[in-house]
Amino acid sequence: MILIFTIITIIYLILIGSFVFGFNKIPEYKPQNLAKQTKFSILIPFRNEADNLQNLIDSIIKLDYPSELFEVIFIDDASEDSSVEIIKSGFIFTQSEHGVQINFKIISNERLTNSPKKDAISSAIQKAQYDWIITTDADCQVPKLWLHSFNDFIQNHSPRFIAAPVIYDDNSSFLNRFQILDMLSLQGATIGGFGLNNPFLCNGANLAYKKETFLAVNGFNGNTDIASGDDIFLLEKIVKTYPKQTHYLKCKNAIVTTQPQPTWNDLKAQRLRWAAKTTAYNNWFGKLTGLIVLLMNASVLVGLIFSLLKIISFKSFFYVLFIKFSIDFYLIYKSAVFFNQKHLLITYIFGFVLYPFFSVYIAVLSGFKGYKWKGRHFKK
Repeated sequence: MILIFTIITIIYLILIGSFVFGFNKIPEYKPQNLAKQTKFSILIPFRNEADNLQNLIDSIIKLDYPSELFEVIFIDDASEDSSVEIIKSGFIFTQSEHGVQINFKIISNERLTNSPKKDAISSAIQKAQYDWIITTDADCQVPKLWLHSFNDFIQNHSPRFIAAPVIYDDNSSFLNRFQILDMLSLQGATIGGFGLNNPFLCNGANLAYKKETFLAVNGFNGNTDIASGDDIFLLEKIVKTYPKQTHYLKCKNAIVTTQPQPTWNDLKAQRLRWAAKTTAYNNWFGKLTGLIVLLMNASVLVGLIFSLLKIISFKSFFYVLFIKFSIDFYLIYKSAVFFNQKHLLITYIFGFVLYPFFSVYIAVLSGFKGYKWKGRHFKK
């Protein structure tokens, strides 16, 4: 038994250590204030987001980028609240207040598959004016130099697909900080994967890709039976076809802020949704990473039980725990420095204790339970 724990721990140490190595390989991008010339179509699917849309609209109004070089397409996925009215009044009021005219429109989602969000993005791409597509979510806020950063990066690197950073807004609750620490870990692994030339994660709240590239890989065809995964499945297809033109924009000026889940039940539903798509991953490295992480967290729980039952010594269990604690902290620390979230590390130890229980619980539950998303139920 000790041998099994040792092997899993060593493999996990190598994996997370490789992410730290990959993270360091991606240099932080500093925009060079190149000519603003790239035209963007910003796509924002929404369903019942009345509580969040005004903040997003305000952040779009404040973008430091010529308004004639971008359009904003909101895709209404059968909202039952005042979302549409908020978008219309929000832009009209803020534009008259700031004297900025932004080209925006609201279209209806054309449902064709089991995936509402993929349908929404596909619907909008057909109507997009410009070749560069940027996606974000209705509960996000974009930074002032968001488009400016993408424009600079595009001119310098000639990419086809760009993943960019996302972090949760901080409201100081333990649930919120638990989610931020988890997001820092995910972002660290995301950046690390790109640094290792084996990208396997990205976040649809901050993605950019060429319209022609989306069409060249047949968009979301092949995985529309899975409700979520508009980001990762598209990444898999594009990196397979254009590996040298798939990049991560490690730029602080491009960090999009999104809202954490407000309750533990909402967080559980979100993670069940995320877990539901993992079995359909085509990227072997992504599957291997998920398996190793799950085995490591399960080993912590089994090791705790075995040490309490005196099947293994507490000293052996402590060594396993200490190694995991240290390498996880190192990756999260790297992310926290980049995202200016070092003040949250004080709660790391509490999140570290809770996370193995939470992650194994979600993994087990996802094996036979569906999930609820935006008021709709989806089967496993």
